[in-house]
Amino acid sequence: MLKIAKLTDYGTLLMSTLALEPAAVLNAQELAARSHVAGPTVAKLLKMLVKGGLVESTRGAHGGYRLARSADAITVADVVSALEGPIAITACALHGGGCTIEGSCTSRSNWRLIDDAVRQALSAVTLAQMAVPRASPVTRIKPAVPLHSMSSLASE
Repeated sequence: MLKIAKLTDYGTLLMSTLALEPAAVLNAQELAARSHVAGPTVAKLLKMLVKGGLVESTRGAHGGYRLARSADAITVADVVSALEGPIAITACALHGGGCTIEGSCTSRSNWRLIDDAVRQALSAVTLAQMAVPRASPVTRIKPAVPLHSMSSLASE
């Protein structure tokens, strides 16, 4: 199964919670209560999101956290990258050198195509969209490259 980490799922939820009130500065306890994510997990995620440049913190009695930029300007890809690192399905698609069959592998370039498609899909959804519950069916994102032509691109 291909899936994002639970921390990334929770991190996206925290970011969506912040996006619902962009002018508000919320402390970790308020975010935990509103998102129903455990306090220690919220604290860990906020630290990572601040380091990733997606959230800014303010110290003091009325301090807390808010989005570093507009929810329309933050994508799910930004959140995933901040919490998990570069988006890559396989390690060799991101960087080579660690595989014993790298020299004879015929699928590496195809994994890069898949990585690009996943990255495009995650980049197509903003935090503002994630913050609003969907009442209607999800619209499928059309692949940038038709699937039947991926094999011809891989041989380039």
